[in-house]
Amino acid sequence: MADILKKFDFTTVKTASTPMEPNKAFVKDAEAEDVDVHLYRSMIGPLMYLTAFRPDITFDDCACARFQVTPKTSHLYVVKIIFRYLKGQPKLGIWYPRDSPFDLEAYSNSDYTGASLHKKSTRG
Repeated sequence: MADILKKFDFTTVKTASTPMEPNKAFVKDAEAEDVDVHLYRSMIGPLMYLTAFRPDITFDDCACARFQVTPKTSHLYVVKIIFRYLKGQPKLGIWYPRDSPFDLEAYSNSDYTGASLHKKSTRG
């Protein structure tokens, strides 16, 4: 993770306590300025990789990924908050050793009502 933070120059930034601002709608922002699509996508890609062992950013990263066609400054702002959150929480994640005596079970809930734009699932 340190390499990803270093690549985008997030090693000396102020940290964020959550990966997304609470109670703030994440919508298409037609009035905001466009940002470089390649920069936006190059930042989303590593975050998608991190979701494999950082479920705490999965919802936020998937929400940001929906705006890869025409990202705006407001969307890039949220991506930067995720990076700032990761900077402050570098050791969080899932660690499950092979020889663990635990029996892992997982449950999922597809919350279409939480997706305010199109009422589509945000993940899976």
